[in-house]
Amino acid sequence: MAIKTFKPITPARRFMTTMDTSDITAKASVRSLLVNIPRKAGRNNNGRITSRHKEAGAKKLYRIIDFKRNKFGVEGRVATVEYDPYRNCRICLINYTDGEKRYILQPKGLAVGDMISSAHEGLDIKTGNAMKLKAIPVGTLVHNIEMSPGHGGQMARSAGGYAQIMGRDGKYVSLRLPSGEMRYILGECMATIGTVGNEDFANMVIGKAGRTRHLGIRPQTRGSAMNPIDHPHGGGEGKTNSGRHPVSPWGMPTKGYKTRKKKASDKLIISKRKK
Repeated sequence: MAIKTFKPITPARRFMTTMDTSDITAKASVRSLLVNIPRKAGRNNNGRITSRHKEAGAKKLYRIIDFKRNKFGVEGRVATVEYDPYRNCRICLINYTDGEKRYILQPKGLAVGDMISSAHEGLDIKTGNAMKLKAIPVGTLVHNIEMSPGHGGQMARSAGGYAQIMGRDGKYVSLRLPSGEMRYILGECMATIGTVGNEDFANMVIGKAGRTRHLGIRPQTRGSAMNPIDHPHGGGEGKTNSGRHPVSPWGMPTKGYKTRKKKASDKLIISKRKK
């Protein structure tokens, strides 16, 4: 998959890039797998903004993704590769031999016509197959990894994402996550073989403010452009930061400050994240 560039016929087009869509084979057509999620624009159930700089963005339908991969013992064929407006990777429509249809995240290299399946153990180590971590060989790259058995994949789901199985220790399997963190996961948790596709997404350049608005992101005002009452960086004569390290409007450090609280899962972390 490649990055698509444009002739610089306007200032925005000069640097803007998009993803090549030649890999997409069809549009969404299974109505039972499409739902409309009301956009809340960062507001909670009281209507108050709890996440700033968000808006509704472009209209879109949510695709119901099979993160659990619990269709055991039934083979499925990749029918289409489709675009998903809610995520940065492609999705595949799987037609199972019993007639059911489900969407999954597209692993790198999985194409229309390929067969995939899920099982507790005993499957071939082939891209797209899903098994329990305890049955996957050490060194294998996996994605869509469960954190608790039966809860569905929660880790390594974005474009180009993967984790590597580093070893086994009793009922736990040690993984190296995309952040560089090493941690234990129960061997009973499911994972999918391979890496998530569309890895070039990280190299895409937005190019203009309008595309950001379509994504549902509103403009953000610099703290240094505000008054002292509105932000710790505000005020002063000319461009100045008052010699203070970057902080949020409420005084919380914003660069490198650790905000993770003590959690029960801390004991499962072998080494902390690198980025």
